[in-house]
Amino acid sequence: MILVNTEMVPGHTVREVKGLVQGNTIRAKHVGRDIAASFKNLVGGELRGYTELLTEARRQAIERMIAQAQQLGANAIVNVRFTTSAVTQGAAELYAYGTAVVVE
Repeated sequence: MILVNTEMVPGHTVREVKGLVQGNTIRAKHVGRDIAASFKNLVGGELRGYTELLTEARRQAIERMIAQAQQLGANAIVNVRFTTSAVTQGAAELYAYGTAVVVE
C-alpha cells in the first residue's frame, strides 16, 4: 500500500478513486506516565512515555485506514492527514484519513 500526503503518487497515474478512508484510536493517559511527565516538566526534555503513546496511536490509526482502503480494492492512499481531538479529561483521539485510489 502506497501512502502519500500529496494529491498524486509520483511516477504513477490515478486510475480510479475509491473514496474517503479513515482510521482512528482513542487513547487514555497512564497514571505512571503522568507522574513521570510531571517530574520531566521540572527539568525539561522529551516526554518519552507520551511520545511512545502517540507513536503507537498513529500506527494503529494508519493500520485501520489501510485495512479500509484494502477492503475497497485500493492500492494507494493519497492526501493522508492526521488530526487529534480531546474526547474526555485524560483521553484523546488520533484520526488518520485520506483518499483511497487505484494507481498504475
